[in-house]
Amino acid sequence: MSFFSEIASKPWTDEQIKVDDQFKGHTFTLPKAMLGLRVLLVVVTMFFTLLAIAYSGRMTFEDWQSLPEPGLLWFNTGLLLVSSVVFRWTKSATQQGRNGKVKLGLFLVGALAFAFLIGQLIVWQQLADLGHFASANPANGFFYLITGLHGLHLLGGLVAWGRTTLRVMRGKIGQEKLLLSVEMCALYWSFLLVVWLAMFLLLLVT
Repeated sequence: MSFFSEIASKPWTDEQIKVDDQFKGHTFTLPKAMLGLRVLLVVVTMFFTLLAIAYSGRMTFEDWQSLPEPGLLWFNTGLLLVSSVVFRWTKSATQQGRNGKVKLGLFLVGALAFAFLIGQLIVWQQLADLGHFASANPANGFFYLITGLHGLHLLGGLVAWGRTTLRVMRGKIGQEKLLLSVEMCALYWSFLLVVWLAMFLLLLVT
């Protein structure tokens, strides 16, 4: 190769061709749906972080009166933990193509999630029966706000869970799309578990 040929050569072009061949022309392999979910999780994390900061700051005022923690909250936490583990098991079954176990796992997750939400409503009722209404003092208001917002996020996850479960039952979803849907739901459930554990710990500490 002559001196001028070496100057005119573009080795990075050859490297880019190799990369394009490896990824079939795609420079970003993460599915758009998964990317969107991760962005959403970042936003929700920031929101709950700001809520925790506001909670920690507000509790220093004299009118703060801590709520009693009903024992049912521990049981509800266990339900959410088990549902997250079951979703991970369901993801593994999906990867192995065991559709029977996938259906079972999805049904179990749904049952546990609904049980968690019902349990949270029962906790609200228990506190209301004791006279701990949201307007009684700031601690009450924050408790209902935190648990309510977490419940709403879980309801949003159940919408995605319901769509996936319905398509699995009808057999109208390919293996690749099923794996992506289950993987996204499993990630979202694990995220909600971490958020709830952080919020629950904050409530216990105060």
